[in-house]
Amino acid sequence: MGYQSRNRSPGSSGRGHKVLRRKKAKVKVEKRQPRGVYAPEEDHVRTSEEILAGILNRLHSLGNQRFALSPFSGYFGPWLGTVRDAMVEFESIPTIGVDDKFLKERSQIISNVELELEERRREEASMDKISKSLSGNRVLLERVEEKHNARTMETEKHEANEIKRLSTSIEGVRKELDRIAQIKTGFFRRVSEKAKAQKEAEATQRLDSAQKELTLAVQHFSAEKEKIRKEYEDEKRPLIEQIGGLQKEVEKLEIDGSVEARRAACEALVDAVNAFVERKRLSLQKTS
Repeated sequence: MGYQSRNRSPGSSGRGHKVLRRKKAKVKVEKRQPRGVYAPEEDHVRTSEEILAGILNRLHSLGNQRFALSPFSGYFGPWLGTVRDAMVEFESIPTIGVDDKFLKERSQIISNVELELEERRREEASMDKISKSLSGNRVLLERVEEKHNARTMETEKHEANEIKRLSTSIEGVRKELDRIAQIKTGFFRRVSEKAKAQKEAEATQRLDSAQKELTLAVQHFSAEKEKIRKEYEDEKRPLIEQIGGLQKEVEKLEIDGSVEARRAACEALVDAVNAFVERKRLSLQKTS
């Protein structure tokens, strides 16, 4: 049996298959890179002047930063770290090349503000102790006032009772004198003129004695109340002074007292940076 050859159309040749594959590959490439997508532009490289300006602005901001909540010492570490980072960035500028004078000034400024912040941290650490002392002194003051009020009330009660007793006695003697004055005397009466005079003299003497006793009682109770008042003032005064002093310390610690120290440090660093930049400029002018 013989074989018949089969004619192949041009489109069915191997070459035709290769062309088709290349077209498909081209389509795939176009899908991976759609229209409208461009390569990102290069980031802007900051100049030394721009970096320096940013550092100075950062120092100004750090110098004006206020901490809102107590205890403020919790913010000191991060703040110092940010200041150091700014200095590291400045000293790392390739064209800077800081000198020994700047390094010494920078180290001294940061060391000084660290010491001030550490002192402030110790003060804040004593807040609990101060608050307890303040509370204790207030309790003592309340007790002193309670004791003073109790003694005063007791003395006034005794005074009122004694004054009432003496006043009643005086009133009784006066009534007795009135009755004696109304007694009629005579030869045919039971009371003679002499006896009446004797009774009147005795009553008058008792009246004088009661009035003197009343005067002495008033003076005694007045002196006693003054003594109580003075003792109260003597006990109260040091407590009030201590409470006032402790209250001022508490109020002081409730405000961020580190603001001035931090502002001064940042201003000093700005001055040191500017002074170094000026030295650098003058040095370059001399060598050019």
